[in-house]
Amino acid sequence: MSTPRRFFVENLTYPDNSEVYLEGEEFTHAKTVLRVEEGSEIVLLDNSGREYSAIVQKIEKHRLSAHITGATVGQKEPKTPIYLLCGALKGDKTELVVQKAVELGAEKIGVFSSDFCSAFVNGNKTERLNRVAKEAAKQCLRSRAPAVEYFGTFEEALKSAQDYKNKLFFCEFSNGSGAEFGGIGGSCALVVGSEGGFSQNEYMYAKSLGFTEMSLGKRILRAETAAISVMALSAYFLGELK
Repeated sequence: MSTPRRFFVENLTYPDNSEVYLEGEEFTHAKTVLRVEEGSEIVLLDNSGREYSAIVQKIEKHRLSAHITGATVGQKEPKTPIYLLCGALKGDKTELVVQKAVELGAEKIGVFSSDFCSAFVNGNKTERLNRVAKEAAKQCLRSRAPAVEYFGTFEEALKSAQDYKNKLFFCEFSNGSGAEFGGIGGSCALVVGSEGGFSQNEYMYAKSLGFTEMSLGKRILRAETAAISVMALSAYFLGELK
């Protein structure tokens, strides 16, 4: 038996109101791509961490109505907050990083511009990245879709991570790691650069904010490989992949 299709909705007031409408992009995806039919069982998500079982009652031209039959707390959300900050990448590489970060358990994702960054991010691109995060969350059975935020400056990006216990800065010209993955515990902010890497000034600024320099070994990794690798390593050592 296949897993019920999952959809994000807003403004759920269950149990006060058990009737809900699916509209917009989620409705279009349900009707034209997934071919959801009346009587189908679906799961509704409102980014609260709860999951709502529902039965499709009626499919109209621009929306479908569903009846919620129950609610549970999702069991796939990470217990430890991980915040990935990644320099904007060329082409669709940023989308790949967002997708994999969601699958690996990122709490939220930041994309930033930096001295050597050559990719351009606008409002439409940010909206697209948030759609990618939602689709990835549904695919890997998460109950929340991490928000993706764009920062126009490197300084703004790093300041957004000040409340995290571990602040790790991955740099290709690091002389070594100031910490070990095996020794981390508690919330983590991970900073990885774009294809051009970081400038010396950015490196010094990160250190001034309390970030610990980290190395990923002697080989130079592609930016997208580095971002996905640090997410996977952090998730593993924090117990999220066990």
